[in-house]
Amino acid sequence: MTAPAAPQSQTNKRKTLDSFFSVKKKNKMEKQPGDAKIEAPASAVAPAPSNETNNDAESSSAASSSKEASDSSPAFDPSVIPEDQRAALRLELETIDGSWLVYLVSELTKPYFTRLKAFLRAEHDAKKTIFPPPIDLYSWSRFCSFPRVRVVVLGQDPYHGPGQAHGLAFSVRPGVRVPPSLLNMYKALERDIPGFARPTHGYLRGWAEQGVLLLNASLTVECHKANSHANRGWEEFTDAVIKLVNDRAEHVVFMLWGSYAQKKGARVDSKRHLVLKSVHPSPLSASRGFFDAGHFRKANEYLRSHGHSEIDWARLPKEEE
Repeated sequence: MTAPAAPQSQTNKRKTLDSFFSVKKKNKMEKQPGDAKIEAPASAVAPAPSNETNNDAESSSAASSSKEASDSSPAFDPSVIPEDQRAALRLELETIDGSWLVYLVSELTKPYFTRLKAFLRAEHDAKKTIFPPPIDLYSWSRFCSFPRVRVVVLGQDPYHGPGQAHGLAFSVRPGVRVPPSLLNMYKALERDIPGFARPTHGYLRGWAEQGVLLLNASLTVECHKANSHANRGWEEFTDAVIKLVNDRAEHVVFMLWGSYAQKKGARVDSKRHLVLKSVHPSPLSASRGFFDAGHFRKANEYLRSHGHSEIDWARLPKEEE
């Protein structure tokens, strides 16, 4: 894939798709302070190696948002992936956070995912510009490890303009103009949260690191072609992500904005979780109820009532480490 133009400080942190077509390294399931204890499937984990080396600085920087795994954390075992498939799945094996990978690994060898990977490779070979850059495609998993998930916000498609998408739904990189839908989210927050001051940027990493899973239904898109990668397989993969949260996490807030998100989240158990529905924050629909829905306030009230820490919606540092 061809990555969009990036700030100089970020250029050396990214890889092209070609660099992910061999796999030599094992991923660990990373544990962070405050993570819930969740038992990983025995078939997907192995004892952590005693003297693991780091021979790829770029891959290390890709996971810089996660704390170093503790010695007792289960490590993902790549041997569960057939050897002849590991090279094609190097991107997934190296950049999906281990806390998600141990549960989602079975998706990677299903026929739909094999077809999806072939499609993406063909797009790359055709010299098409695809967003986000490969290193950012699964950043949602690294910024928000599975045991930390407290809120899920579903989007549909990555931003398709140069330099915008970086793997978090609704979020853009520092220095990029705040998109209209996100601007409306900020306006709703000003009504919802006393003292909330509208940020001058649209970089939502601060939310993700608190446990807000910002997940698009489709994880890639061609430059200037909205929904160009729809119905290629991403929807099935992200359905598996949602099902994992629904089935294994407890007391999570799902924010389903617009008919597309509501259809995608239709199977979320509203007895186990809080499901909040509204129109989409797009300028085309936000005036029909989004600003007064109170979702950010209601999310914190629900989290507090179930013994979880609230989301500090104002904690949005603009720096990109």
